[in-house]
Amino acid sequence: MNLLGKKVKNRYMSRNPKFDYLPDQDRYFSYREQPSYKFNIIGCGNIGREHMKVTMMEERATIYGVYDQNPSSIEEAERLFSTLSDHSLVKYDSLQAACHDPEADGLIICTPNYTHIDVIREAVKSGKHILLEKPMATTLRDAYEIMQLAKDYESVFQIGLQYRYKAIYAESIHETLERKAIGDVKTISMTEHRIPFLDKVNQWNKFSKYSGGTLVEKCCHYFDLMNLFAQSKPVQVYASGNMAVNFTDFTYNNEQADIIDNAFVTVIYENDVRANFNLCMFSPTFYEELVICGDKGRLKASENEDFLSAKRPRNHLEILCGEEKPSRLMTPAYPDHIETSGHGGATYYEHVYFIDNIENKQTTTATVEDGLWSVLVGLAAEQSIKLGKAVMIEEILKESQVTI
Repeated sequence: MNLLGKKVKNRYMSRNPKFDYLPDQDRYFSYREQPSYKFNIIGCGNIGREHMKVTMMEERATIYGVYDQNPSSIEEAERLFSTLSDHSLVKYDSLQAACHDPEADGLIICTPNYTHIDVIREAVKSGKHILLEKPMATTLRDAYEIMQLAKDYESVFQIGLQYRYKAIYAESIHETLERKAIGDVKTISMTEHRIPFLDKVNQWNKFSKYSGGTLVEKCCHYFDLMNLFAQSKPVQVYASGNMAVNFTDFTYNNEQADIIDNAFVTVIYENDVRANFNLCMFSPTFYEELVICGDKGRLKASENEDFLSAKRPRNHLEILCGEEKPSRLMTPAYPDHIETSGHGGATYYEHVYFIDNIENKQTTTATVEDGLWSVLVGLAAEQSIKLGKAVMIEEILKESQVTI
């Protein structure tokens, strides 16, 4: 009997060490797919290691090598990889070597925000498939340059705006944009309440000049979703926010931290859709919420992680349609091993679609232009806070001499 005549793929089973005693010819339900692609990770901090873990879990690719200027990050990446594979990692001593090794098919770029432009300038010379973490850049000029570099790039160039693939947002996109469950979108409201920024090597995320500012670094995910649900381009942004609690007395290398920890952002779109975003980064929980009101109903989705022993569903989605058609209450979720692999499973599916893109399958991944617009809204919001007034997108584009 040929057990491999039909391959049954269950990645939870294939990665389960309980079945490691089985020879390959006896794996059927626990069949482990042989990777077709090799990726190098550039930047091995928390998110780089998350990409490593989900690459190995997804199985169609493997991590071939790593590059990071911080030796401790390399050591931690090696430690993690040893639990995921019997192979050893190639450790590169330069960005050039990591980008141009012919053994690697793709590059996963997870370096600090302000380094993205320089890394991309080198990476595109390789012609390899590229997955660039968000935000794509910290300035509009740099984001525009990256968009131009990607414009005629023959390989895949994907931006890491993976929140589109969280269970609650994937279902919200389907219900709102495909099923038209709530009719035409009129207003969008998003919330993120969470703990402060985590520690980073050289603490770069505590300084706007390195991160792009909180509303670029952290919130570009949400601005991407707002832009997507609006199905239009933003024309005006007004924001208020300040540094109320976090890092008010934090200095590093004699430099005072300057990132805001709370904000309210209002965005008006060309098609007259209104959107707002509510941020608090000194909350004792991780909570996200999306509320979309259309002319035929209301959608609300939320994700919660509050660290309490009294458990409740992590995800919630409701569609209320009054008397016109049935309303629904749902709990969108992925298998637990996927949701706990990082960002509610979004990073895992980002990799699924990265490889699908490589294999010329149709996906809904964020384009490089989508990445630019998510950064642009964040930059406009940061500028609005500084100026204390609404900012027109057209004026920002003109100031930066950028035409989109």
